[in-house]
Amino acid sequence: MNGNGETLLSARDVVQEFTVRDAGGSRGGVVQAVSGVSFDVLPGETLGVVGETGSGKSTLARALLQEPRPKAGAVTFRGAELTRLRGRKLLQARRHMQFVFQDPFGSLDPKWRVRSIVTEPLLAYRVGSRADRRARVDELLDLVGLDPARYAGRHPRELSGGQAQRVAIARALALNPSLIICDEAVSSLDVLIQAQVLNLFEKLRGELGLSYVFIAHDLSLVKQVSDRVAVMYLGKMCEIGPGESVYKRPLHPYTRALLDSIPATEPGAGRRGAAPISGEPPSPISPPSGCRFRTRCPRAADICATEAPPMRELATGPGGGTHSVACHFPLTSGNHG
Repeated sequence: MNGNGETLLSARDVVQEFTVRDAGGSRGGVVQAVSGVSFDVLPGETLGVVGETGSGKSTLARALLQEPRPKAGAVTFRGAELTRLRGRKLLQARRHMQFVFQDPFGSLDPKWRVRSIVTEPLLAYRVGSRADRRARVDELLDLVGLDPARYAGRHPRELSGGQAQRVAIARALALNPSLIICDEAVSSLDVLIQAQVLNLFEKLRGELGLSYVFIAHDLSLVKQVSDRVAVMYLGKMCEIGPGESVYKRPLHPYTRALLDSIPATEPGAGRRGAAPISGEPPSPISPPSGCRFRTRCPRAADICATEAPPMRELATGPGGGTHSVACHFPLTSGNHG
């Protein structure tokens, strides 16, 4: 893992599984959504988590919040082991860890006005007097770039997508959290609005000392905002390291494939020489033995089918951060094209 300093969030060997049943109610198998994932987040740091749809990113995010509680592993936040907490103790711990969802309109009650939406967490935790809460809502709306006089009385349907997401961010900030988990928080927005919201996240991080777990399927987008990037495939973490290092010198063939899928912005600027991956990811109900990426990997060999590769440190990124990979045949500097 990365760095010096006290750890804000620590996930160790987190496992999340779900039993599926057929139409008759019989057990149809177990979805291995997250399988032994470990990482740290430091104060003031943004950890990007990237992977294809179905890689387990969103399930991991909810496991961190204990919604639902993971099947195995440990999640330590601000020194408290969340998997051991129940009731009010868990509620108090989670006030410092907030969530921003992909669809702002789906996460905002359409019947409520903006002021009521942002006030909700303050009421839930009985924070301040009515006047205090009103002042806090005005402060939060101003912080995310919305004039309280213009927007506090509106319903979500009267907002644009970017404005609605700013309201969702204001609500997430209401209780002064230490960590915000952003689950595809800008993927539903237009490109220009994406850039504005990403700039807002960075501004808030600097002003409030926030940490983020920033989940997305687009590695180029994640790289813009992340100090470190973790790459997931079919419930497993396959690479983690400083954003610049992962982007310029990927160690895992899957990471390289994700990078090669990013459209070039200039003629002749695209990456060359990488063997493409083919097919769809296998079912998480019956993942491949050994390395889960082996069925799509151009570098796979016999050992990949019999042994799951451990996460190991192979490089040091800019600023001294470690760059680790789970691969029997990782890419080297000569493979990066």
